[in-house]
Amino acid sequence: MQNLANSGTIRRLLEEAGFSFKKSLGQNFLINPSVCPRMAEAACSALPAGQPRGVLEIGPGIGVLTVELARRADRVVAVELDQRLRPVLDKTLADFPNASVVFADVMKLDAAALIEERFAGMEVSVCANLPYYITSPILMMLLESRLPIRSITVMVQKEAAVRLCARPGTREAGAVTAAVSYYAQPEILFPVSAGSFLPAPKVDSAVIQLHIRKTPPVQVEDEAAFFALIRAAFAQRRKTLVNSVSAALPADKASLLQAMEAAGLPPDIRAERLSLEDFARLAGCMQKNKV
Repeated sequence: MQNLANSGTIRRLLEEAGFSFKKSLGQNFLINPSVCPRMAEAACSALPAGQPRGVLEIGPGIGVLTVELARRADRVVAVELDQRLRPVLDKTLADFPNASVVFADVMKLDAAALIEERFAGMEVSVCANLPYYITSPILMMLLESRLPIRSITVMVQKEAAVRLCARPGTREAGAVTAAVSYYAQPEILFPVSAGSFLPAPKVDSAVIQLHIRKTPPVQVEDEAAFFALIRAAFAQRRKTLVNSVSAALPADKASLLQAMEAAGLPPDIRAERLSLEDFARLAGCMQKNKV
């Protein structure tokens, strides 16, 4: 079996397929041989032992991570946007009949239907080395869709990892932090240096894992209004909560201040200091007072 985490092998495979990198797709291929086995082990270990295990991979590239997943899972289905990688993946996955590739845009794909069709009777996790420009949209799509998955193991830009895994109510937290914490329990697994990729990006990365919650940690009557409040709160995070929210939502300051007082929040508080419980309580008070 050829070493897929080798720059020479990667270049040869891509040259044979007449492939050239596209900056617009954020394509960087892993050449650090230790990263993909660790990612694959983490993704598969998050699934219950003794049951058939399936992994949905997003963005397989030339199949370095796909191969490691196929060695550990009963079935791997990879979703790849770039059709030019078809001949490369045909070669790299030839020895793994339990791995298949769907060429599609994961943002337009019916992921729930795909999981039901390809992983019937299996426990499923998601694993991905995502282009950094689309990390948050894909993660939020996976979480908001409430797919029947156990976890998401993904490599992201280091700064994004810190933000995604921050604790709500801390300086590093943002709107995406609160959203992720609502759906999952996040953790940073290990760092990955820029030199681990071909071509090397300008930033370091980290592998994180999101353990999907069975039920959210807070109860809200209107999820749409709850998340609209969170987005508004962080839209202008240097401003106080009342100024940021009143500027982004159809809510006058006086009514909003009354709702904040009812929720036990001081008038000069900023969004980064609010926990999920605070946001849920404020959303409830705003709804009750029709703010």
